[in-house]
Amino acid sequence: MSCESQPRTGLDRVRTDPDLLAPSRVGLLTHFAAVTSDLARGVDALIAAGVDVRCLISPEHGYWGTGQAGTGNDEDQDPATGLPVLDAYGLQGRPLEELLASAGIDRVVVDLQDIGCRFYTYMWSMADVMAACAGLGLPVTVLDRPAPLATTALGPGLDPRCASFVGRLGVPLRHGARLGGVARTITADHLEKPLDLQVVDAPGEDGSAPWIAPSPNMPTLTTVALYPGIGLLEGATLSEGRGTTMPFEVFGAPWCGPELTAALRERALPGVCFREANYRPTNSSFAGERVQGAQVHLMEGPHAAAADAGAFDPLRVGHMILSVVAELYPDQPLWRESAPDRPEFIDLLWGSDVLRTGIADRASYEEICAASPAPIGLQR
Repeated sequence: MSCESQPRTGLDRVRTDPDLLAPSRVGLLTHFAAVTSDLARGVDALIAAGVDVRCLISPEHGYWGTGQAGTGNDEDQDPATGLPVLDAYGLQGRPLEELLASAGIDRVVVDLQDIGCRFYTYMWSMADVMAACAGLGLPVTVLDRPAPLATTALGPGLDPRCASFVGRLGVPLRHGARLGGVARTITADHLEKPLDLQVVDAPGEDGSAPWIAPSPNMPTLTTVALYPGIGLLEGATLSEGRGTTMPFEVFGAPWCGPELTAALRERALPGVCFREANYRPTNSSFAGERVQGAQVHLMEGPHAAAADAGAFDPLRVGHMILSVVAELYPDQPLWRESAPDRPEFIDLLWGSDVLRTGIADRASYEEICAASPAPIGLQR
């Protein structure tokens, strides 16, 4: 049985009609999860279609996704093609412009698998490259992809004082949009210099493509559905499950106990259920230690739960976990220490200090959302 080959992405469209992409010496901002509908590597498909790819440009986790959070590429050449791999992670402004200017390219093509959450960084890698290209006068083409889940926008926008690489602009925390729409919004309203942007739209429906984990801790669509809420725990002194086979599904701390699961189950949030879980992470928070906590289970699968905002709200789940931990363990510091002269990390994730101060004041989820900055709209 052959792989499904019905076109789903902008990459598929260029593969069958290379004239959609103007002749250029291309730098390809991409990673291994950017594949064709029959799961061929995107860079190989473009080269086979006659596109003159001169280099790969890698975001966080590197081209092959082998780096953990906060790391970039670990190799400087693609073995299959011999193309240089330029590590763009952590670069913006003049250093990024210098990297692109040295690459011998006259266009950047972006093909990244995103997940639709503001603090997932591939969107901001694209934004930073777009700003650098505007400064250099390089055109940008975005090969769009369907969103992994068909979801509605959810959550707050961003206080400009909390802008960072986990949120450059005030898009909804769970934006659920395709990168092409994000790119159009950035080009229209948020660049200091004009940019020649082309978006090759994707014909596939959201939630239609087979899932390829675009980073080490995003293994399943269940993870994608939970991440906008459980990802908030990265701003707390809890383990969010990194270093296990169930990241962003299990969570806890060595100082938690069975009372945590009991309290979460009492809340009876729709669409999810909690069970007690103990685990020992191999890396990240509490590496090598026994962590006591819970696992959150989606009760109807990621597509059904994410599509029905009345049944499942990951941000409400994240708020409830943090609130319960604050109530049960008042002697434990709840929030990660911030970097010098920077907002608290939880404020960068939420987009303002409203979640942190609201939990301290025992505010409801609805009260916190109402007091948070409003999100900007995104183009399609």
